[in-house]
Amino acid sequence: MLKTFKIGGIHPNDNKISKGAPIEAMPLPEKVIIPLSQHIGAPAQPCVAKGDKVKVGDLIGTASGFVSSNIHSSVSGTVVAVDAQPDASGVRKPSVTIAVEGDEWNENILRDATELPDLDAKAIIDAVAVAGVVGMGGATFPTQVKLSVPPGKKAEFLIINGVECEPYLTADHRVMLERPDELLTGVELLCRALSVDKAFIGIENNKPDAIRLLGEKAAAHKGVSIEVVPLKVQYPQGGEKQLIDAVVGRQVPSGALPIDTGAVVQNAGTALAVYEAVVKRKPLFERVVTVTGKPLASPRNLLVRVGTPLRALIDYCGGMNESVGKAIGGGPMMGRAICNLDGSVTKGTSGVLLMDASESTRSEAGPCIRCGKCVSVCPMGLEPYLINAMTKKGRIAETESLHPYDCIECGSCSFTCPARIPLLDYIRLAKTEVMKIMRARKS
Repeated sequence: MLKTFKIGGIHPNDNKISKGAPIEAMPLPEKVIIPLSQHIGAPAQPCVAKGDKVKVGDLIGTASGFVSSNIHSSVSGTVVAVDAQPDASGVRKPSVTIAVEGDEWNENILRDATELPDLDAKAIIDAVAVAGVVGMGGATFPTQVKLSVPPGKKAEFLIINGVECEPYLTADHRVMLERPDELLTGVELLCRALSVDKAFIGIENNKPDAIRLLGEKAAAHKGVSIEVVPLKVQYPQGGEKQLIDAVVGRQVPSGALPIDTGAVVQNAGTALAVYEAVVKRKPLFERVVTVTGKPLASPRNLLVRVGTPLRALIDYCGGMNESVGKAIGGGPMMGRAICNLDGSVTKGTSGVLLMDASESTRSEAGPCIRCGKCVSVCPMGLEPYLINAMTKKGRIAETESLHPYDCIECGSCSFTCPARIPLLDYIRLAKTEVMKIMRARKS
């Protein structure tokens, strides 16, 4: 019997229409706009100016705090602006604009290196920090921070998230199939950084080819013990807390962190980025992006330089037609609507999804019928209907006892609601306001 998490979950159609499309290198654009905030935490501070010449991999933004990340140029050329530019959501953010002039790489990048260096935990974490690696499953938490286990806590094992439970997205699937040896070396390095000798790779059972390939290679891997764990197809299996529960049977308590269970979770794409950062000294300036959707002529998985306009990816895959109702950054469950196609690919861009107008139009909400479906599917054991009702009435402070801060924003409640109530919208509001109250109480 396949493993899965114990509470809630739903089964949307996975629509993995691009799963058979090999990774292709996306042609370079004429210019890139590279945001200086592509991660959770403080934005990087620019260290280049208009008129500067840069190469691929050059540092253009320096991490400005403990929770922050370096930013590197993804192209070679001339800096034409250091200012605020609108991102995919239309919000203007500090960015560096570079006119592309060839593809000359920084000399420190060892493009052909394959040998695993003999480094201790601190040296690995430092290399990851220098390269600006962040969580590539969408959360974009700086990886060096996640590898720095807080005092009083202890990592017991590493879990690699190869689930990719979001419908449509297939970037991680292709990375596991096409870069398995480098990925496993990245797992080895992550284990060294955490001083653990056991790693699990959780993969949903709709990727039997990846389970088989990585299972064979993990069994032959010399070094730390790596076990591939096939998982039941159940959304949101890729949530950190749900994945820990599914793989090792430990549940993260309310308000606690994954490390409280002894687990550190990293995405499959992040493991590959760690390999490249440590072995090749290659900063994180490109990533695999799934460009997909039923209205799209040619769904693909593209290796894209950070800063490339989203519009260029769509055009490369056949362009949009008049049936498109919405473009989404990421998947349909947790992704965000794109209102500016001139916004850039970032380290956290896992996918660009085009949805037909008939699929993407939100239905008018009806009255709650107290059916309890939202409660039964919530993977965090919350009461979405009650948080929704109290928030609508302006009783947000009272929702603290309902733990809205535990919401992982998976959207399962809204997906399953027969009245089409936008439950997640109200839970997000309650979560934000309750966390403000909690922070004020501590200060």
